[in-house]
Amino acid sequence: MIHGLTDAQVSESRAKFGANRLTEVEGESFWSKLWDNFGDPMIRILCVALVINVALVFLGQTEWYEPVGIAIAVLLATFVSTYSEYSNENAFQKLQEEASKIRCKVYRGGAIDDLPIDDIVTGDCVLLQTGDKVPADGVLVDGEIKTDQSALNGESKEASKRPEPGASPDWDGSEGSDDGALDFLNPHKVFRGSVVCGGSAVMRVTTVGDKSVYGSIASELQKEDDRESPLKVKLSKLAQQISVFGYIGGVTIALALLFQRVVIHNGYDAAKIAEYCSMANASVLLSNVVHAVMLAVIIIVMAVPEGLPLMIALVSALNMGKMLRDNVLVRKIVGIETAGSLNILFSDKTGTITKGRLEVVTFLDGNIHPYEPDELSRSKIFRLLSDCMKWSTDAVLTRSEAGVRVVGGNATERAVMEYCISTGAFRDGGDEQNNIKRVSFTPFNSADKYSAGTVLLDGKEVTFIKGAPEKVLPKCSSCYGADGAIAPLDAASVDDKINELAGRAIRVLAFAASHGDACSLIGIVGIRDEVRPESIGSIAEVQNAGVRVVMITGDRKDTAVAIAKEAGILKDIAPQGGSVLTSDELAAISDADVDMDKLCVVARALPSDKSRLVRLAQERGLVVGMTGDGVNDSPALKKADVGFAMGGGTEVAKEASDIVILDNNFASIDKAILYGRTIFNSIRKFIVFQLTINVSAVLLSFVAPLLGMENPLTITQILWVNLVMDTLAALAFGGEPALARFMRERPKRRDENIVSGAMWSAIMVGALWTFAVGMFILLSPTAAEWFRPDGQARYLMTGFFAFYILTAAFNAFNARTDRVNLFDHIGENRGFWKIIALIVVVQVVMTYWGGPVLSCYGLTACEWAAVTLCAFSIVPVDLLRKVLTRKDGVSV
Repeated sequence: MIHGLTDAQVSESRAKFGANRLTEVEGESFWSKLWDNFGDPMIRILCVALVINVALVFLGQTEWYEPVGIAIAVLLATFVSTYSEYSNENAFQKLQEEASKIRCKVYRGGAIDDLPIDDIVTGDCVLLQTGDKVPADGVLVDGEIKTDQSALNGESKEASKRPEPGASPDWDGSEGSDDGALDFLNPHKVFRGSVVCGGSAVMRVTTVGDKSVYGSIASELQKEDDRESPLKVKLSKLAQQISVFGYIGGVTIALALLFQRVVIHNGYDAAKIAEYCSMANASVLLSNVVHAVMLAVIIIVMAVPEGLPLMIALVSALNMGKMLRDNVLVRKIVGIETAGSLNILFSDKTGTITKGRLEVVTFLDGNIHPYEPDELSRSKIFRLLSDCMKWSTDAVLTRSEAGVRVVGGNATERAVMEYCISTGAFRDGGDEQNNIKRVSFTPFNSADKYSAGTVLLDGKEVTFIKGAPEKVLPKCSSCYGADGAIAPLDAASVDDKINELAGRAIRVLAFAASHGDACSLIGIVGIRDEVRPESIGSIAEVQNAGVRVVMITGDRKDTAVAIAKEAGILKDIAPQGGSVLTSDELAAISDADVDMDKLCVVARALPSDKSRLVRLAQERGLVVGMTGDGVNDSPALKKADVGFAMGGGTEVAKEASDIVILDNNFASIDKAILYGRTIFNSIRKFIVFQLTINVSAVLLSFVAPLLGMENPLTITQILWVNLVMDTLAALAFGGEPALARFMRERPKRRDENIVSGAMWSAIMVGALWTFAVGMFILLSPTAAEWFRPDGQARYLMTGFFAFYILTAAFNAFNARTDRVNLFDHIGENRGFWKIIALIVVVQVVMTYWGGPVLSCYGLTACEWAAVTLCAFSIVPVDLLRKVLTRKDGVSV
């Protein structure tokens, strides 16, 4: 009789050794995430510009609303990014909480209590039954069970557990020894995180909480990983380039302005220049210096794409919502950004590429005749198969209004019984009315490799045998046919068929019935964890996207090869050297000799193999993805650039991941890569749009002072261009659709510039054309005639500003696609039209009501026509550029 701990012993144990609660991963607060987002390279540049502008406000050299505008841009970008990630993280934590609400059957004070897993203490006796998760590390003291420890060690083979000799259910007041704590083959120990597959037993808890194997792995994963994402590396590069461009441009333009005021204005006359620079003219000279410094600051601010951080936050947030609807939960924004840049993906087989459950794929009788389910259900041999399956296992059938259900047994037995149920077996009332009663049962063991049950059938003994073909076939001299008649057995033909099935990664189970000394083969059943049909297409698409898929499995090499061929991972009929390795073969190869370009399959893999492969791939500059579901997968998931945890996996694996695949399907990983590439391409489109504006503005501000003109864009107008319009444009580009053609692009290298050569082509052509047409409007007498004359050229300057904004609006259509058809898939981004229209409407309103603040005055219909025509000219110019420079595979 198991009594269990008393209340006093529970308190004593909890005080000595702690409770079974795992130390929770400390989640970042909203404010902590917000602060971290201020470390974004673009945000840092904006903060520098903000500080400079605040200083100039106090010096009276600029208006208060300029730093306020920059501050709003910074806060908007960081808040959107933080809120998106924080919201998804909360959704993830809710999933984790639901998954961890495990209750256990614990002996306390002579009775069994149903207690939460966190309440278990060292010394508790816990009843384990089929389907239960082991709640802590411990030893068996009663009963026998089979456990699935794959979540801990990656080994799919079920482990048999039995009581430790001399083990007592009574607690002696001490904690269990840690000796051999990682010995998963120990037949007496059970470990937290494993699952009971069959049998019933009582365990005495020896180790709880963080000290358990499960807990120690979880604790190790809480160390921070400071590896930067590929996108962050690229943006840091861009930020550095923009900083250099802005600072050099600002200083150069400031010097150019001073040169114009001091040298050109004085006609290059040395005497006049000397007089201009004398102390008597110090106030004027100082005013010019201040003006030059202000202009330099304006140029620096204009060079920075203020809308880019907000655009990245928006496009990530919008796509995270879409992905959740596609069963992809993004825990960290960096994960989805990086998914689009993957070069190599290490994928688990079970449950990701395959369905994750064993299924019967074929049944053949002793004459090698295959049966479809309908044919089998009508044959007499079906009753023999069903009876053999039922009486040669310790699994039981339960009946309810929902139907017949299998309880207990191992995965193979459950697969065959479910196949029999689906084909029509076990639907009658009971065994008594059929005159069947089991009189003996021989359970399966690793030595005999078969199980047997003897039943009384109509008063006669019949022994049903189920097991490995090499053990069952030698006992058989005959076989049953479809009509139930017995015929001689051609054992050689059966062996050949079994070998053929084994080559297709199909496990074979043989069934026989013995009447006295005569044993007849009922048939053979082929069982396999089937490849998901959708995985084949998804793997092909990922491979076509330039991502190398490597399957990692604990299966035997021949099984792994068969699955990899069917899934399309291994395309060669005969695997080439290095393309398929076992764990032992991989361990024998030095790091330098592991050929990532050939590697396709790793069989009999260990958890350490996964971490090593991730490290080797990253050392070679590859962007690495890793899928996993077990505790043993967690270190590799955390180390990878993108960790994909399966939704049905362990809580520890999901905590270590960046993305959770809720439906455990490889097709969802394919979608994650597509969305990642969509985000990257949307960012690139926006960069083309905004840098075209910025470069043209810098050129105008540089050349105008040299020609003796004031800056054609006022500070307020620059603020409108850089903050308001770019923010709206960020919304427009943030809704770009995920297009299948993105999966045909090559992956981007980790160190590749985010601004490609094709993008620079678009930026420079657009900027130079905008600059050229702008200067034409400002300087040409012909253009001056388009506007009403007035002494201050107010209508001309208003027309120039309207031209500048409308040019940017038209150029948005150029930037959003690299194709000649500017309306390509534009219907899938319905917000684009609305936002561009809003920009135009606001600009028209500003023109009539902006007044002195915005330096805008109402234009006539003819003036608007001239301005619109000039602005529209950027469309045919860019179309010509696309035709002349177009190359296959170039994407902007």
